[in-house]
Amino acid sequence: MRARDLPIRFQGTPGPLNALTDVPGVEVGMVTIVGDDPTDYSLSARTGVTAILPLGRERIGTSVPAAIYSLNGNGEMTGSHWIDETGSLSSPVMITNTHAVGTVHRGVIDWFADNRTALAAEWLLPVVAETWDGYLNSINVPHVMPPHAGQAIDAASEGPVAEGSVGGGTGMNCYGFKGGNGTASRVVRLGSGEFTVAVFLQANFGARRELMINGVPMGDLDVPCPIDDDDWLLEDRRSGAGAGSVIAVVATDAPMMPQQCAAMARRVPLGLARTGTTGGHFSGDLFLAFSTANSGALDSGFPTDPGSEVKLRTMQLVPWNHMDAFLAATVHCVEEAVLNALVCNATMVGRSGHVSHALPNDLVRERLASSGGA
Repeated sequence: MRARDLPIRFQGTPGPLNALTDVPGVEVGMVTIVGDDPTDYSLSARTGVTAILPLGRERIGTSVPAAIYSLNGNGEMTGSHWIDETGSLSSPVMITNTHAVGTVHRGVIDWFADNRTALAAEWLLPVVAETWDGYLNSINVPHVMPPHAGQAIDAASEGPVAEGSVGGGTGMNCYGFKGGNGTASRVVRLGSGEFTVAVFLQANFGARRELMINGVPMGDLDVPCPIDDDDWLLEDRRSGAGAGSVIAVVATDAPMMPQQCAAMARRVPLGLARTGTTGGHFSGDLFLAFSTANSGALDSGFPTDPGSEVKLRTMQLVPWNHMDAFLAATVHCVEEAVLNALVCNATMVGRSGHVSHALPNDLVRERLASSGGA
């Protein structure tokens, strides 16, 4: 079940899959790691790795225009300085848990060394982002290993994108309910052409009291919220309600300059806010946007041809005065992706018996109907 099946109302026209992979060429792969040690349930694994390939596996190493935006910097996205410097992205975007960033970074380098030797001979700055899954996952145990990064890259494909508790989103929580992965897309028409804007996010943010769906408050739904219980917080010395983080990746096949990608990334918080969050000091909210058009125009590997033979490069772009439709599509995709992450999910029991309850879809449906919100 997805959010539209409740039904929840959304603006805009979705693509065929209503997913990140509606942008042609984009591939998504995941590795999910779930396991228990029957002798010590404090060591349980509820985690994983997600890989997003902007141009597919065969074109890894070719650049696309890109930009990042940070709403709140209590998080990590490696490789971001090079994206800022060049306005480009040429590697997979990996998403995992907070304490596995270094492991996945190493795993991406290993994958390049085995599969893209020429690129590995120069320099590699993998893009690895994270959110914290330590309520359900034993985050200090090295459940994620370097080969998992390569497995996620190798698993990447076009087609439907798994949502909920899979890949990097396996152990995440959102608004005090079971969170994880969500995705959505919108069709944008410009002139005689048709383009796609799509979002994938790893949702691990928000306090229960904040949740809104179609403008209807949902924070008082009659479902336990043990993640807000002071007992485990005091025991583990963790942060309070609303902490967590969200990573969002925005993709489009419309021709964009890096500055336009940045404008789209800056609209992600507006979509998040439509679901109720006000942002929190303990939440790492980092967003990346890229355009698959103009691929290769911003490549910047070591030069192999004499300066006298260099050819100038050109790029197309959507006129700035026609950007609003793409910005609105970003906001609408983000809102729906968050709610897909909540609706397409199930209650999970994790380390030390910690429980994250799924959003009660039946109660949400009833409340929306009674309020006129559905």
